[in-house]
Amino acid sequence: MSVLKIIECPRDAMQGIKVFIPTSSKAAYINQLLKVGFDTIDFGSFVSPKAIPQMRDTAEVLSLLDLSMTSSKLLAIVANMRGANDASQFEEIDFLGYPFSISENFQMRNTSKTIAESISTLNEILELADKTKKEVVTYLSMGFGNPYGDPWNVDIVANWTEKLAKMGVKIVSLSDTIGSSTPDTIDYLFSNLIPLYPEIEFGAHLHTTPDSSYIKIDAAYRAGCFRFDGAIKGYGGCPMAKDELTGNMPTESLIGYFKDQKVRNNINQSNFDKAYQKAGTIFL
Repeated sequence: MSVLKIIECPRDAMQGIKVFIPTSSKAAYINQLLKVGFDTIDFGSFVSPKAIPQMRDTAEVLSLLDLSMTSSKLLAIVANMRGANDASQFEEIDFLGYPFSISENFQMRNTSKTIAESISTLNEILELADKTKKEVVTYLSMGFGNPYGDPWNVDIVANWTEKLAKMGVKIVSLSDTIGSSTPDTIDYLFSNLIPLYPEIEFGAHLHTTPDSSYIKIDAAYRAGCFRFDGAIKGYGGCPMAKDELTGNMPTESLIGYFKDQKVRNNINQSNFDKAYQKAGTIFL
C-alpha cells in the first residue's frame, strides 16, 4: 500500500506577492510548517532575483530553519543549471524541483527555454542530483490543458511521460496551470499512467476554485495518486488564471478529504491549526 504524501508549498504561495516578506517572517512560518508532519516542504527557489524577487533570500531562509525535530524533507525549485548548482550545495535540501512544460509558449515564459533546451537542462540536473545525492521532482506543467493555443491532449502528456521515464525521472508531478483540470481528465491521466510506469511516483499539483477542490482530490486519489501538493488557504497559484478564485489546492481541503476517507497521514492537527493562523499574518 502506498503511503499518502502531502507536500506543503509556501514557495508557491509567496512567490507572486509583490511586497517583500521579511526573511525572518518566512523562516518563522516555515518553521511552524515543519512541525505539522508534511512529507515535504516546497520552501524556496534558486532562480533569478529579477524574475522572482520574493525568492531572493532562499539561502538565508534555509539558514534560519530548525530541522532538528522534523521528519519533513525540503524541496527547492530550480530553473537552470546555475540554480541547480546553488541548491545542491546545501545538504539540508533533499529535492530539486524542475518545471518542465509540454507547452513551448509556457516553457519560454517560465524559463526562457525551448522544450528542447529544457530537456537538455533536465538531463544535466538529473546527473548533478545523482552526484550530490538529491532527488529530482519534475513538474509536468500544462499537464491538464493548455491556455496558450498549443496542441494539447492526453496522448501528448503520455508521450512526454514516456520520454521522462526513459531519462530516469522518478517523480513526476502533473501540474495544472490555470485550474483547467476536470475530474474526468484527472482520472484518465492518473489511472492510465500510474500502472504503465510503476517505477515513477506520480503527484498531483492541482489548482482549483473552492467549490471543486474535493472532486479533484477524489478523482486523483481514486485513480491511484498518493502524492498531493497544497498551500494553506489556497494561496498562490498561476498569475495567468483569469478567475481570481482559482488558486493552489488548499491544504485544509486535502486534510479534510483524507480525514473523511479515513486515510492515515502524519498531520498533527494542532500544529497545522497554528500554521493556518500564522498564514494569516504572512499573506495579508
